[in-house]
Formats: sequence, C-alpha cells, structure tokens
Amino acid sequence: MANLPPTKGNLIAVKRSRDLAETGFDLMDKKRNILIHELMTLIDSAAELQNRIDETFTEAYHAMRLASISMGGFEDVAAAMPIDDSVKVRYRSVMGVELPTVTASPADTSVLPYGFLGTTSALDDAYKKFIKVKELTLELAELENGIYRLAYYIKKAQKRANALHNIVIPNLDSDIVRIGEALEEKEREEFVRLKVIKAKK
Repeated sequence: MANLPPTKGNLIAVKRSRDLAETGFDLMDKKRNILIHELMTLIDSAAELQNRIDETFTEAYHAMRLASISMGGFEDVAAAMPIDDSVKVRYRSVMGVELPTVTASPADTSVLPYGFLGTTSALDDAYKKFIKVKELTLELAELENGIYRLAYYIKKAQKRANALHNIVIPNLDSDIVRIGEALEEKEREEFVRLKVIKAKK
C-alpha cells in the first residue's frame, strides 16, 4: 500500500486494515495455541498407545508361533477368516481442522470364525490377541493421522501469524506514519498559505 495517495480517507482505510490485521493475528495465535494443546494431548496418548501395541504385537506373534508349532501350520484356517469391512472413518472438527475418528464393530471373541476340528487352544489365543492388535492399530491410525493433520495446520497457522505480525502489520504502520506525516505537512502548508493571504489583505 506504499503508493496510496495521502488522503484522510486512505488514512482511515489503512487504520481499519491495521485493526483487522491485528485481530487476524490474535485469532491465528489463539488457533495455533489451541491446536498445539490438542496436538500435545494426542502425542501423549500415542506414546502410551505405541507401548501397548508393541507389547500386544509381541504377545500375538508369540501366540501365533505356538499355534503354528502345535498345529503344524494353519493356512486353511487363515484362508477361511472373514473379511472385516466394519471399519468406518468419521471426522470431528477442532478449530476448522478435520480430525479422523476411526470406529469398527467390536469383535465377538466368544464365537470363533473357525471350527474346533484340527485346531488347538493356542490358535484361539493367537486369534484373540490379533483381534486386540487390530483394535489398537485402528486407535493408533486415528491418533497418528490426527497428529499429522494438526502439525500441518499448526505450521500453516504459524506462517500466517508470522506474515501478519512481521510483514503486514509493520507495512500498515509505516503507511499510517507516511500518510499522517503527509497530511500534517499539507495542513502546515495550508496554514502558512492562509496566513500569507491574511497578511496581504
């Protein structure tokens, strides 16, 4: 706005723009702080969940090895396992950022999807542990996706806040000073001219 003519109308417009930029900066800063708070909450949850998943995966693979040893392999049972298409992804909004909520129908571990013929209790144990792995993986997918989205929008909000604070507002301030000084100079010139005219009369 450096080329704006120094008029009172332009001075009022620039001051209004400056107020809007200040309000925009405050809102961006608040948004960034809320998103950071949400991000820290998710990061804490993800760290704890990752530990649980590591333990559950270890237990599940150990149970699968035991089942494989006791049964001599279970390719037929694996092929007969039903496909789970109950996973649903919905979104919740946090300050305009869409965060995923992953849900799935809870598995009924009291009813096994395979028969008892040719299977052992070790397979039942492995199946139940992998059900738990699936539940925790869905939870982790939700958290990690949310963390990624929040980090992206925090960076975006930070860039906008920085642009307002370091570029837009200082430029508007310098325009206000430049236009204000030019108007003062015009008023002084007008005052001197009126004095000269009065003196001549």
